[in-house]
Amino acid sequence: MRLLKRLAVYAVVAWAALGGASPAWSYEIVAWGRNNEGQANVPGGDDFVALGAGGYHSLAIKSDGTLLAWGLNDSGQCAVPPGMYAAAAGGSSHTVALKLDGSLSAWGSNNYGQCNVPAGSTYVSVASGRFHSLALRSDHSLRGWGRNDYGQATVPAGNDFAAIAGGANWSLALRLDGSLAAWGYDGSGQVSNLPTTNDFIAIAAGANHGLALRSDGSLAAWGANGSGQCNVPPGDDFQAVATFGDYSLALRLDGTLIGWGANDQGQINVPAGSNFVAIAGGFFHGLALVPEPSGLGLTNLALAALGRRNRWRTGKRLIAVPLP
Repeated sequence: MRLLKRLAVYAVVAWAALGGASPAWSYEIVAWGRNNEGQANVPGGDDFVALGAGGYHSLAIKSDGTLLAWGLNDSGQCAVPPGMYAAAAGGSSHTVALKLDGSLSAWGSNNYGQCNVPAGSTYVSVASGRFHSLALRSDHSLRGWGRNDYGQATVPAGNDFAAIAGGANWSLALRLDGSLAAWGYDGSGQVSNLPTTNDFIAIAAGANHGLALRSDGSLAAWGANGSGQCNVPPGDDFQAVATFGDYSLALRLDGTLIGWGANDQGQINVPAGSNFVAIAGGFFHGLALVPEPSGLGLTNLALAALGRRNRWRTGKRLIAVPLP
């Protein structure tokens, strides 16, 4: 099986370039945790390919590039502008998204300039903190904007970045050599106490803790641990990570989910099953993609066959795409 050696957003670009043809797989959304604003009331349908989550809202992209948002909309964070999208991330009350043409869009609360997206059409990934936004360019450089009282939007220089993640008032990045970089608020050592090895392939940023996946399939976590969010489970069978608040989520190679840390709203009460292929986390809720029962989504057997060498560096989500 041939591996697509690009960021997961290019999977969406690929089928859009073919005239919006439906991909040969089919995923639906499941959700759990806090639902006071309807953030866990997932839309029906089985043609979703990517997920994102904000504080109290949720995001999902369909195979035709349509972006759906639901949950709290007090600042217009769920009022998606027209367009075709490849990726989206949510902050406390705003949404930042990558369009299929490589440009950026953002909407919702803009009290710190978190929706003042930079111009250009060379972006390949987006991430969001509580009140700031981040983007990764095709040349592997970074852009940041929005609230910057702790320097969380002041991105490091360089053209060697592979993935980005936004915490509450801090930011995290994965370099092409597998090492980590962080900046912004450091009250719990989430910036200064980074793991120093260069074997990481995916990252996620919680409120004040970091979570990373190693190339051997094991996990690392650091920073605030008042709820046990850094007490990573043992094993080397993980393929994706997600977090937003004071809890952590991980997807195993066998397609099962696990959660740990704060659980006051049921945010780590992950659903049973062994066919999950992507995860995302909001403040107190989680989202996952699972093949529709009659669809052609990859089974856990197919995922295992891909092997660890085929993991994608996708930040807060992993999409496994069957290729010829």
